[in-house]
Amino acid sequence: MYKQLLNLDPVKINFSKAGMDAINFVLAFVMYGVALGIKPSMFKEVFKKPKSVILGAICQMVLLPALTFLLVIILNDRITPMVAMGMILVAACPGGNISNFMSQLSKANAELSISLTAISTSLAPLTTPANFALWGGLYVKYLNKQAAGALQPLEIPISDVMITVFILLGIPLILGLLTNKFLPKISQKLKKPMQIFSILFFLLMVVLAFGNNLQLFLQYIWYIFFIVLIHNALALSIGYGVGTAFKIPREDRRTITIETGIQNSGLGLVLLFNPKIFPPDLMNGGMLFITAWWGIWHIISGLAVSAMFNYSTKRRLARAQKVNV
Repeated sequence: MYKQLLNLDPVKINFSKAGMDAINFVLAFVMYGVALGIKPSMFKEVFKKPKSVILGAICQMVLLPALTFLLVIILNDRITPMVAMGMILVAACPGGNISNFMSQLSKANAELSISLTAISTSLAPLTTPANFALWGGLYVKYLNKQAAGALQPLEIPISDVMITVFILLGIPLILGLLTNKFLPKISQKLKKPMQIFSILFFLLMVVLAFGNNLQLFLQYIWYIFFIVLIHNALALSIGYGVGTAFKIPREDRRTITIETGIQNSGLGLVLLFNPKIFPPDLMNGGMLFITAWWGIWHIISGLAVSAMFNYSTKRRLARAQKVNV
């Protein structure tokens, strides 16, 4: 497996700007659908009891990068330096915007999800470079000096992040809240179709991500499938475990589970494709594959976890109805 993973490094993956723009449009559309079920007063409750916000931020920005480094140590003999650095880069990224839809689908706390996504994304110019430098630096120093070329200083312009937050979160959220307030009947009618369309759009995102690279993914996917599976399962477990340990409400625990398990791997790809950060002659195909496949897999795992949470809610309500009868 190690030798096969080494074959990934010279591979170049192409993601078109048009594809990335289309994905961002889909995310904004999905965010609008999420906002249709939210009222401004709901956010007050999130920050009146900040325990869940604090725990969610710690899970995503502290525990996930730290425990990813521990996982890299455990898998060190089975993964290549570039794959390890790709795992560290993904863990350093902020939460992904699709987590907001997943939280709503899970009957979780959507307001908490939006708040955590906004916080982690806004802090990304500081936390992403810091976590990548810290844990990537420790990996290079103590585990594998061959990865030194991948340890590049990450520069994320604050203005770009603020624009991203405003376009992908702010505008759709405001439009959704306004629709819910001034056109409540239309809002109610749109909720169900928007959920169906959102799932279809997520499938479209998978097609867009695979479009220009299908042959490469089919050739190498099995070598990274289980690595990303284990890594993503770790992320989901961190959120659920911390939420359970601190006895936060069920809805908040579900939200933190999803928020920690869904990372903005799109940001990771943007950084990897930036020639000013990662030189074109750097053979970092392993990093690209891990980051790209995470972007696909967390949609699949997120929908699966959401379905499990949703099913659990329906069973609990069914039992409660039987007791009342």
